[in-house]
Amino acid sequence: MSEASEAPSIDLAGRRVALVHDWLTGMRGGEKVLEQIAALFPDAPIYTLIHLEGRVSPALEAHPIHVSGLQRIPRIAKHYRLFLPAFPAAIEDFDLRDFDVVISSSHCVAKGVIPRPDALHICYCHTPMRYAWDQEHEYFPKRRGLVAELRAQALSALRMWDVASAPRVDRFVANSSWVARRIERYYGRDAEVVAPPVAVEAFDDDAPSDERSPRVLMVAALAPYKRIDVAITACQRLGIGLDVVGTGAKSEERRLARLAGDETRFHGRVSDDELQRLVRTAHAFVQPGLEDFGIAAVEALAACTPVVALGRGGVCDIVDDGVHGVLYQLGDSSPEDALTSAIDKSRQIRFNRLELRQRAQSFSNAIFRSRFVDVLARCLAEPESA
Repeated sequence: MSEASEAPSIDLAGRRVALVHDWLTGMRGGEKVLEQIAALFPDAPIYTLIHLEGRVSPALEAHPIHVSGLQRIPRIAKHYRLFLPAFPAAIEDFDLRDFDVVISSSHCVAKGVIPRPDALHICYCHTPMRYAWDQEHEYFPKRRGLVAELRAQALSALRMWDVASAPRVDRFVANSSWVARRIERYYGRDAEVVAPPVAVEAFDDDAPSDERSPRVLMVAALAPYKRIDVAITACQRLGIGLDVVGTGAKSEERRLARLAGDETRFHGRVSDDELQRLVRTAHAFVQPGLEDFGIAAVEALAACTPVVALGRGGVCDIVDDGVHGVLYQLGDSSPEDALTSAIDKSRQIRFNRLELRQRAQSFSNAIFRSRFVDVLARCLAEPESA
């Protein structure tokens, strides 16, 4: 049975639906969530700040896509992040008066659209803006100078808008318990947790055990907060290989390359088949950085590969320590020491492949769609939405 035919249905009673997403510049986790939501509403238009044609799936491209005025800026595709201070005004400029239901998929400003007063607005929140809130210092470590001062002022104004626009949302849906707590902390709102969809069926769990290597795997953007440097050091101490899948800024690539030894391999962007091969044959998937959820960790479990991760953030919704992998805390240990011990501990545990696979299946596309439809149906049934 196809994915489309498995999609649950919902009676909208003639209500018109609009979808809103921050930007459509590639198929990352947020876009895969949007793809599953959009499958429920095949005729719904998508409103987004910027759309780079051909960068997202044909399923999303099939929807009518409306862009903001930012799209007209020359070379916006390369430099759109520089226009962050202009994002709130651009998202507010969308005219949504004709829509009875607005569903925003937001990790930046999408939740700040202005719906009609009697419309229902559900926000699937991937995270409140990390770089504007608790991870500002990790994203922007340089704190002195005129540029840093101007950036700090811009982020302060963005935080005020972010809080002020939160009441425009009738119901927040968070992708993890961790994000739900961040929504409560920064917006003062409750959020229902619906884990994001993961294409677990794409990962073959039949690889023979003798194909496993002692190497470990990371799938992450090459960014400082992902703590790839910690994984490099830990693997070097243990004398095992590390495979890193992902791309990032050239400066970060150079920094990590200087740290890496002969047994660290940077694969960049790989095909789906190659990613499956790396995940299926790795001893473990490692995640030393703090993540809001962790789709790559679920994919690892789908391939019966245990997860070794910092025991904070969204991964706590995915991994039970000692059952699906090893969760570690820092305590008085350095990040490098803690990860080294955790990887070594994982090598002493014989994980149950069936339990790993079953945990991954609980995050399938079909389960996501069913749970999201349930939230929407309950919201539509409330008197305020009548």
